[in-house]
Amino acid sequence: MSLSDHVRILGRGPGRARSLTQAEAEDAMALMLRGGAAPEAVGALLMLLRMKGETAEEIAGFAAAAQAALPALPQVDLDWPSYAAGRTRGAPWFLLSAKLLAQSGRRVLLHGWNGPDTKLRAGLSQAGIGTAKTVEQASALLAQDNIAYMPLEHLHPALFHLLRLRDVLGLRSCINTVCRMLNPGRARASVQGVFHPSYRLLQADAAGLLGWDRLSVIKGGGGEFERSPAKSVTAFGLRGGAPWEQTLPAQWSQTRRLSDTDLPDLNALLQQHQTPGFERAIVLSTAALALETVGAARPADLATDLWAQQAA
Repeated sequence: MSLSDHVRILGRGPGRARSLTQAEAEDAMALMLRGGAAPEAVGALLMLLRMKGETAEEIAGFAAAAQAALPALPQVDLDWPSYAAGRTRGAPWFLLSAKLLAQSGRRVLLHGWNGPDTKLRAGLSQAGIGTAKTVEQASALLAQDNIAYMPLEHLHPALFHLLRLRDVLGLRSCINTVCRMLNPGRARASVQGVFHPSYRLLQADAAGLLGWDRLSVIKGGGGEFERSPAKSVTAFGLRGGAPWEQTLPAQWSQTRRLSDTDLPDLNALLQQHQTPGFERAIVLSTAALALETVGAARPADLATDLWAQQAA
């Protein structure tokens, strides 16, 4: 099929149009990634999907094709995508949570693109997390530190091009969701954040279709996987490949917003020997949910112990 065939399926009009099957979506994404499709057809397909609303089958098919186009990367224990714009978030505290996972011996692969927001990439060096532009660099960092970050523009240039079409089309497309479902290190567990709550179940259902084992999706700080301890949060996902849902209670009695937090040097927080309060609670509550996602026993206690070891 050509991409115009897929556009026709989506755009035939009331009573005739339908969603793509998972196989059709996989074929459409493969066509777009190869670069042979007309740009008008690519834009039409992405905007028709936005108007209709993506299905789990479409997201699963797109993600499968996008992952198949990746080079072989080292397998990791936890996939941690980061694709939020950060307009409602303060400092990226979740980076310290990811670092605690790495300290526990789990191999963590972060990947992403955050548009004009520079907090995340500036925070990587502050948190002591290395950036890899090649498979070889990622392998070396994972072997040395158990953690690495790969920018999407180096990890998957063709998918990055589709993501950046937002600048041309003026609207977000389903590619943002596909990036979160990329799982380049073929991890058995993934943590994901969303800005719009409706996407939590969409991503969980797509993961089920892809045969994933463990996944936690939350409405997090600015759209990242980052818990606010001042609010209860409902997490969706998978446990043992089966649908899972859990409401986690608030852990902080005072009203605080993540966007109110900031710190020039994230790593400085780990060196403090006194309880740093709300910011520490962000890191530990986020790390605890990530540890539970990878199957760790007593995740909250383990997160606290890892923090104490880091700050000692």
